[in-house]
Amino acid sequence: MSLRIGVLGSGQVAQVLAQGFAAEGHSVRIGSRDAAKLADFSQKSGVGAGTFAQVAAESDVVILAVKGTASEAVVGELASVLAGKTVIDATNPIADAPPQDGILVYFTNANESLMERLQVLAPQAKFVKAFSSVGNGLFIHPKLQGGRPTMFICGNDAGAKAQVKGLLDQVGWNSEDVGTVKGARAIEPLCQLWCAAGFLHNDWAHAFTYLRP
Repeated sequence: MSLRIGVLGSGQVAQVLAQGFAAEGHSVRIGSRDAAKLADFSQKSGVGAGTFAQVAAESDVVILAVKGTASEAVVGELASVLAGKTVIDATNPIADAPPQDGILVYFTNANESLMERLQVLAPQAKFVKAFSSVGNGLFIHPKLQGGRPTMFICGNDAGAKAQVKGLLDQVGWNSEDVGTVKGARAIEPLCQLWCAAGFLHNDWAHAFTYLRP
C-alpha cells in the first residue's frame, strides 16, 4: 500500500530514506527548517520539498532524520502536527564532541533515551525507533553475506510498530520488537557499537542480525 511519507531533515540520512521509499512507490516529501536547502536535491531526485511543518502535516508517516541535538526543538515545535501519526525516529543522542577512542559521546545517560524525551514532547505521536543502528549506505536493500540484517525497533503503539515492520520488510530488513519506548535505551547505544567497529576496522559494511535456533 502506498503511503504519504514525510522525511524531516536535509542530511544524507534523510536524503537516502526519502529516495529509498520513493523508489518503493510511496509518495514522499522531504522537509527542512529552510526548504531552500533542499532545492538541488529535490530537483535531482524528484522528491518534493517543503518546510518541516508542511511536510509533517501532509504525511501519514513521518521519519525524523535530523541531528540528535536538534531533534527535541523540532519535535517540540511540531507536537500538535505529529499527533496521531506514526513517527519513525532515526535519531541518536550524539553530542557535539569527538569520539573517545572510537566511541561516540552521547548527551543522554544509560537510564534514558532520546526517544523517551521526544515522546514526552509529543505525547500523542506514535514514535517507533528504527534506522538508528546502521549507516545510511545500508538503509535500503542491504546486501550482506549473512543475509537479511535485523533492525531493532521499539515504541508504545502496536499498530505503529506493525506499520514500520511492513516498511522495513519492503526495503530488505527483518525487524525485532524490543518493547515500549523505553527499549530505545538499549537500541540507541547500538549506534555506538556499530560505529566502534567501523572506526576500528575502517569498514562500514556491517549490520546486526538477531539469530534464533
